[in-house]
Amino acid sequence: MTNPVIVIGAGMAGLSCARTLQNAGLETLVLEASDEVGGRIRTDQLDGFLLDRGFQVLLTSYPELNSIDAEALDLQPFQPGALIRTERGMQRLVDPWRKPSALFATARAAVGSLADKLRIGKLRLDVSRGPSEEILSWPEQSTLRDLRQRGFSEIMIERFMKPFLGGIFLESELETSNRMFLYVFRMFSQGDATLPSGGMQSLPEQLKSQLQSQSIQLNAPVAAIENDRIVTQQGESLRYSRVVIATDQSAAAKLVPELATDRTPRSVNCCYFSAPQSPLKHPMLALNGTGSGLINNLCVPSDIAPQYAPPGKSLVSVTALSQINSNEDRQQLMGELKEWFGDQVDDWQHLRTYYIPEALPNQASPYFNPPQQPAHVRDNLFVCGDYRENASINGAMSSGRRTAEAIIKQLQFH
Repeated sequence: MTNPVIVIGAGMAGLSCARTLQNAGLETLVLEASDEVGGRIRTDQLDGFLLDRGFQVLLTSYPELNSIDAEALDLQPFQPGALIRTERGMQRLVDPWRKPSALFATARAAVGSLADKLRIGKLRLDVSRGPSEEILSWPEQSTLRDLRQRGFSEIMIERFMKPFLGGIFLESELETSNRMFLYVFRMFSQGDATLPSGGMQSLPEQLKSQLQSQSIQLNAPVAAIENDRIVTQQGESLRYSRVVIATDQSAAAKLVPELATDRTPRSVNCCYFSAPQSPLKHPMLALNGTGSGLINNLCVPSDIAPQYAPPGKSLVSVTALSQINSNEDRQQLMGELKEWFGDQVDDWQHLRTYYIPEALPNQASPYFNPPQQPAHVRDNLFVCGDYRENASINGAMSSGRRTAEAIIKQLQFH
């Protein structure tokens, strides 16, 4: 083959696609518009802290991680469950199937009834049956409607489900397809939520290390896709045999208009603070179960992976689903943090706030029809990304791999 397969975008989908293509012996060139690989999975270093661009976790149960060297990532697990702030203070809800010693404390937690907690057990059994990908073909409705049909009380939904799932879906009304909810619940039930000790960007960096040298061009935004060539914004013209669009959906639509959507993507704010000590007593995710305020969830990444903060410091990560862009917003956020943790917040130092306007595709029900969007768009044009499958690291990697396999199959018949 004289011309390479060109992959536009070096996020998880693009890197997974390029790795599969190169493993099959195909010449591949990856063009990335930014200064580093990873797409939405990036980690910045600031004064000894590791700041992921938006709070993210890596679930060890993701099937695509079978192709990853998890030992090299040095994955550090959260304690299963969550701390939930209510009007009665912090309540600890621990997964008793994975930590039986916490069964009594979990049963007593003022987060829903005992019947609600038994329903969680039944839900766990329901989603554990059969192959995980089959869940994305189950009858579809909104997550909120699914929870109500399963009998969960409004208290359980408001105090636990909305802040927990809202932090995953980046929307608090639980409009997201229940297929995504059930899939994610299975992943959380069957594995650990973890952080790589070197930050989330360690994951795309590992994929990058598995590609041939010189096969990635950074700072190379694409201006147009023509019949047989790519034109970069610097005016360079590159011929291709096949081209894969592996950007987010809005960037993809600028190159190929039929990939556009009228759905508004999900956005998120992530605020980081340096603290003299951790405000949490357990290495867990803390949820806002009060139903009000800017804070949706909070955690201390350095409690999970100490490398996230320099010695003697703790890193606090606060997630808000509404934008924080004024002094009034920032004052409200600090006021809420003082309500949570008292005067110790006066000693915290703000490090950085990330506003990510296109953090996730909008997967409001109905969405998964079909569960996996075709990889082949037309002619020699292919596409991959989490919006083609499901909004997760696993979805992005799976989409990239499937797209590469479609190209390999097509070339075998030419």
